[in-house]
Amino acid sequence: MTRLVSLFGGTVTDTDVQVVKENQVIIAYGAGMNQYRLVVYKIEHTKNGYIYHLINLNTKEVTSAEIINPLSRKFGIGKYYDDINTEFMDAFEVVVLRQEADGKASAKVEADLKEQQQREEIKAVGRERLKEIIPDDAQAVIIACEREDRSDPYTDFAASTVRTVILGFSTHTKNNFQEMRNLAGNFIETAYLKEKNDESEHRENYTGGSGYYLGESKYHGWIIKKAQIYDPKCFIEEYAYTAGQEENICFSRASETVAPTNDQTVAYDFTIVGYSEKSVAIFGDTKAIKEQLAAMGGRFNKYLTQNGQKSAGWVFPKSKEPELLQIVNFNHK
Repeated sequence: MTRLVSLFGGTVTDTDVQVVKENQVIIAYGAGMNQYRLVVYKIEHTKNGYIYHLINLNTKEVTSAEIINPLSRKFGIGKYYDDINTEFMDAFEVVVLRQEADGKASAKVEADLKEQQQREEIKAVGRERLKEIIPDDAQAVIIACEREDRSDPYTDFAASTVRTVILGFSTHTKNNFQEMRNLAGNFIETAYLKEKNDESEHRENYTGGSGYYLGESKYHGWIIKKAQIYDPKCFIEEYAYTAGQEENICFSRASETVAPTNDQTVAYDFTIVGYSEKSVAIFGDTKAIKEQLAAMGGRFNKYLTQNGQKSAGWVFPKSKEPELLQIVNFNHK
């Protein structure tokens, strides 16, 4: 006899006792008590007891479960069978559903293989690109990471990196916020971080912390941090996919000419300036056009610098400058 203990409900289930039948519909409750339905398409008995193979009626995805509790004793997240009003699907409908689920699973396998092949092709390009651009004396790389909040209100705070951009290399491993700020302007999404702002400097150099990083939050948006290069070969392999996409390389090589950043256009009550090599900023009373600026993809920052003074403004890619002028002119007709 095999027994399993449910951590949430504190109940003990004998998995050698079959609790549902084939074609029976069961109810599942996920995080946030999100409810969905499944059907049992196959029941398997092993040395560890019964295993119930299921198909999600909404997503057509296949899954399995060892424990299915009676709905009358529902206690939280889990899978339940209605022990009062038992529901079954027609056997033929379940066969058709199984075929659909198998087809979807096969398509996913094929898509995954194709994606893996494309990924390897991109990594091959990235390896060669990194070999060309890594300085011989590089000890670390400074990167921008786009963070996406994956927090679950029922568990804990969490986030993941959805994109990485290489901003430059460093000849030392010491964390230095000024060094990060110097490279922030290489990428439009982090250009606003080039101005010193103590609120953007985070020092989490402790167990469980995220180290030193520059940005608003480690849970969402863009942050800048330094990563040590312990071994060039391992570094190339780790960042090959990132470097294989040219838009993820955002730094100026020593041989390139850096465009001047002090160009300035005054239009009505606004001032548009070249803010970095790849960005422009607009200053002035922008309340009346803030929705248009946000729709263009602008980033508002109250810590920008204009003529040596702290000043609030909006940052855009250089390519947006003509569009900025059109908006300013249109709103002053």
